[in-house]
Order: sequence, then C-alpha cells, then structure tokens
Amino acid sequence: SNADLAKDLRLLVRERITDGDSDEQVLSYIVSRYGEFVLLKPRFSARTLLLWGAPVLLILAGGASLIVFARKRVGKPTGSKLTDDEQAKLAELLEK
Repeated sequence: SNADLAKDLRLLVRERITDGDSDEQVLSYIVSRYGEFVLLKPRFSARTLLLWGAPVLLILAGGASLIVFARKRVGKPTGSKLTDDEQAKLAELLEK
C-alpha cells in the first residue's frame, strides 16, 4: 500500500531489522506502538475478543431480527376487508 501509515511501518520495520531485532521483537514493538489493528491477522486475546467475535454476533443478530420480522408479518392480514356485495357472493358460494 502507498498509504502514509504503510510507508511509516515499512521504514520502521526496516530500521528495527537493521538494528538486529528478531521478527517477534519487531511485531511486538509495532503492536505496542500502533495497536493490534496494524496486523493482517490480529492475535487472539481478551483485548481482541470483540474483534474476533463481531462477525458471529452480527450474523446472529441479523438472523434473530429476520425471524422476529417474519413472525410479526405472519399474523397480519394482507388484503382489504370484503365489501357487502363480496360478502353476499361468498356466503352464496359457501351455501352451495
């Protein structure tokens, strides 16, 4: 990426590696300075639990809201009331 943050991170990583830091030391330094969001795959911890659980929570909330919406619509009538003429015709048909 050519974003300013990406450029800064590349320079910082290059600098830390030339200073003799290991990969894990470089990652720890960057995470301590910028936070977990700079990693492509954030580490699983108590601090990132919401980050990892958010997709599941959103899917469950969406499914629950669809179920609630569908249940509310099932009991509602969809048409208008019958006119007196239609009522009479229906009664005539049912008597036959």
